[in-house]
Amino acid sequence: MTLLIGALTLGLILAVLSLGVYVSFRIFNMPDLTAEGSITLGASVAAALLVSGHNAFVSTLAGAFAGSMAGLATGLLATKCRVNPLLSGILVMTGLYSVNLHVMGKSNIPLLEVTTLADLAERLGERIFGGEVNINLVGWTVSVRDLSMFLGVLLLVTAVCLLLYFFFRTEVGTALRATGDNPQMICALGVSVDTGTIFGLAMSNGLIGLSGALLAQFQGFADVQMGIGMVVLGIASVIIGEALVGSRTIGLLIVGTVMGSVLFRLLVAIALRWGLNPNDLKLITALFVFVALVMPDLARRLKMRGNRIEEAA
Repeated sequence: MTLLIGALTLGLILAVLSLGVYVSFRIFNMPDLTAEGSITLGASVAAALLVSGHNAFVSTLAGAFAGSMAGLATGLLATKCRVNPLLSGILVMTGLYSVNLHVMGKSNIPLLEVTTLADLAERLGERIFGGEVNINLVGWTVSVRDLSMFLGVLLLVTAVCLLLYFFFRTEVGTALRATGDNPQMICALGVSVDTGTIFGLAMSNGLIGLSGALLAQFQGFADVQMGIGMVVLGIASVIIGEALVGSRTIGLLIVGTVMGSVLFRLLVAIALRWGLNPNDLKLITALFVFVALVMPDLARRLKMRGNRIEEAA
């Protein structure tokens, strides 16, 4: 049960990353590689502030803000400097590696001796559950710390999903969605495509930085290498979510992205539980994303071929 709760919590934390990737990848049709640097930046800024004695909430928000600044840099390179969007993300991601090292002062910062959000959630949980360290949940013994962190992250992800849903239904949000769908049309209506792109990438990487800050506090450390492969994970979650909901409605796509992230982490946890070599995890992840990319189009082709055969008969 502890493994399940841990996988669900990690899946929800990375769902915030996936929502950020969804904004850049689907709303703006831009595979933004800044994510691999901004998630580490969010974690490193939060960790550095925590060990300096700052409040966990302030440190977390600072990590999110730092991530948004990384997205802002990518947006400026792509729009004002006219650098290829993909190359812009690569440039910022590469530069952030050194920035993260400077922020942390070393390659790894442990958070075992500072008060993190996980510690605050544990204290709150102990008050709610009457000081119990472990509780019985449907016949399984679960630590209050794990359960409290899971419920806290669940509430946060729910709030983020609602904010995104209502934002993209406003005039500004609708303009941003139109910017990604048809920049020529939105430009003809007098809306700045460059400003929309910069704002969207800043918002995207702000969510990714928030995910990094939460991830560092959940794991108990921040590491300069923790962002490797995060773009693939986020894109996989978005694609899995689209396949799960089978709809283009913005609300369902947001929920599907969260579901895809949680399902992806559960599959990874099950594979590791069944004896998967951790060294093969990145390879399996890449193959899983490849299958998720190919299968929808393959299924659509098979369905069209079947329909043609029925019509011919």
